[in-house]
Parts: sequence; structure tokens; C-alpha cells
Amino acid sequence: MGDEKGLLTAKEAVDYLGISLSTLHKIEKNGMIVPFRTPGGHRRYDREMLDEYLEASRRGPNSGKDNAAGAS
Repeated sequence: MGDEKGLLTAKEAVDYLGISLSTLHKIEKNGMIVPFRTPGGHRRYDREMLDEYLEASRRGPNSGKDNAAGAS
């Protein structure tokens, strides 16, 4: 799976994440995942980066914010 550096192709990445290719592109467009580019322009995805995305998506969008706002 993937090349010798442990990078995944887009197809392998969507299989790993359990999402569609169009969803992967939306995630990229929003800057939540930044793929590496081969000299030929193909996207490659580091498994660690994908794991970090999964963890962040499980925590939700407000996970890093202070939830005590408004509390006295």
C-alpha cells in the first residue's frame, strides 16, 4: 500500500478514512489536510496526517476553545 515513504494515494487515503474522493477534496480545499505532491503533480497522503485529521474530527470543531465562556 502506498509508496516506499509510507505515503498513500488518494484512493488509498479515502479507503483508509472511509470517505469519498469528493469529500477528500473538500477536506483539502478547507485546509484540513494538505497532501504532498509528487514531481508529476499527484497527491500523496501521510498516514500520520490522516490519523491527526481523524482525531481532530472526532473531537469536533470547538475542541480547542474555552468551553467556560459565559460561565461564572
